[in-house]
Amino acid sequence: MRPYMFISPARYVQGAGALGELAPQLRSLAVKSALLVGGRSGLAAVRAAVERDFPAADVAYSEELFGGESTDAEISRIAAIALAVCADAIVACGGGKAIDTVKTAAARIGAKIIVVPTVASNDSPCSSVAVVYNPDGTMNRLEFLGRSPELVLVDTRIIANAPVRQLVSGMGDALATYYEADMGRRRGAVNVPGGSITETAMTLAKLCRDTLFEFGTGAKIAVENKVVTPALDRVVEANVLLSGLGFESGAVTLAHGLSEGFHVIPACRERTHGELVAFGLLAMLILDGAGHAEFSRVLAFCREVGLPATLREIGAEPGALLKKACEHAARPGADGGFNAPPENDPERVYDAVLAADAVGRLI
Repeated sequence: MRPYMFISPARYVQGAGALGELAPQLRSLAVKSALLVGGRSGLAAVRAAVERDFPAADVAYSEELFGGESTDAEISRIAAIALAVCADAIVACGGGKAIDTVKTAAARIGAKIIVVPTVASNDSPCSSVAVVYNPDGTMNRLEFLGRSPELVLVDTRIIANAPVRQLVSGMGDALATYYEADMGRRRGAVNVPGGSITETAMTLAKLCRDTLFEFGTGAKIAVENKVVTPALDRVVEANVLLSGLGFESGAVTLAHGLSEGFHVIPACRERTHGELVAFGLLAMLILDGAGHAEFSRVLAFCREVGLPATLREIGAEPGALLKKACEHAARPGADGGFNAPPENDPERVYDAVLAADAVGRLI
């Protein structure tokens, strides 16, 4: 029997104005020099706090603009710059692709991984897994780093001023956490650290789901009005921390397998990760034999917060490309194929996707 395993970042800090903790936290981690990497808006969001606090903490720093895609070339470029400036930590300031680039680059050179997400659009900040893309935006592979970030710091004031779509996308990604972990546990899934799923992981995954159902709409309203509320705090924690812990120490199955497969359809690449995962979850629930009440609960939530529930809403349609996407999702070694049951053959996956689409078009 495999041992039970659980993995997590070393430190997690969240709150309105939490950016003021960045310099003290780096100092406590013995960071002397940091390379900050992000897009223009991501770097701008942290610059005032960095200029104010880093000198007093005796932390040297430099900035580098993220190239926009988490490719092998970009990862190598950032790693080389970090080595050139003698950075002992690389700080990601931005969204999922900048974060995955920084995590991979830092892991390659032995620098500390520091993550300051400026959107709550997915659970990448807390994970030891990164997605590497091809230059054309298609997925290349998952990179298993073997290391979690030393620090994840989330300023909810920054999140409140980010686009609403990003928060809702994060809810779509987080919504699948419990259902995939539950499916994985029933099927004897191997989690990211290589063990069996702990009760702790299942409890956190369930809390993630329940938090979204209770506070998701309130959090969306808060971001629409650019204010921080208790509902936003709860959902940011669900999107970033609970989902991150739940998927790594739980399992990813068909919802994420389909989100990966959908990338073979060009129009789907315009949708966010969480949007694709949300629709993939609806298909997974059908294939997994979920009861009407639970499926309806998930579908109603998607409709309430604005997550896609039909093929048209993710930029897909029945046909050869969609079948190819389902084949990709069900193949051995894919997110879905690795932990999904053997009977999840491409034809059954395709049927489940069409069934989910049919229900979504009715409601």
